[in-house]
Amino acid sequence: MDTRRSAAATFKAACPDCRGHFELAAAALRLAIGASHRTTFYSFTCPDCGAAVRKPAGERIVELLTGGGVSTLRLHSSV
Repeated sequence: MDTRRSAAATFKAACPDCRGHFELAAAALRLAIGASHRTTFYSFTCPDCGAAVRKPAGERIVELLTGGGVSTLRLHSSV
């Protein structure tokens, strides 16, 4: 039995440039997970003004975004 939700996940977001508030589908967001909290962030393009927005993502945000189907990129550090 498939227990996944059939409804598409949406996320509330805001743009720091135009101060717009909106909802975005999971496909409109990208999550990058780095080696530290400084290199873990999510990004999207503001649907109101077109600005590229990048915001830090703590553990809870990462959990919500990955659970909601947001595309994730794992960043590897070069040692």
